[in-house]
Amino acid sequence: MYLWVKAFHIIVMVAWIASLLIYPRYKLHQAKSSVGEPLFETMKKAAAQLRGIIMIPSMALTWILGIALIGLNPSVFQLKFMWVKLLLVIGVTVLHIYFTKVGRALDAGESNVSVNKLRLLNELPFVALIAIVILVVVKPF
Repeated sequence: MYLWVKAFHIIVMVAWIASLLIYPRYKLHQAKSSVGEPLFETMKKAAAQLRGIIMIPSMALTWILGIALIGLNPSVFQLKFMWVKLLLVIGVTVLHIYFTKVGRALDAGESNVSVNKLRLLNELPFVALIAIVILVVVKPF
């Protein structure tokens, strides 16, 4: 049972990180256009679909399955790497919330986030993924 839960946890985590890499790109294109223009409206719709179909469900399932894994093996919290991993996952969750907030403000024409800031923030999910995978596989602590 543990390995099945772990496999699905990894699958939904990959979907979540992928969506966090794509979402800011949609918003970058949207920010480069004006409210009402076809590109703005297309990116707004695509981002909303991505958020509703992949981002939110995969984040929720990542957390649910991660908590289930801890429930199946509570001794994992005795390992230092797990605490660091948990902090990184909380950071990715905060980034997810921030992306959503910026995206909704942009949809309303009220965002003041720069395109360069979105480009920079777009790299953070991948950096977190690298760190999390290394922590889980190598267990450096």
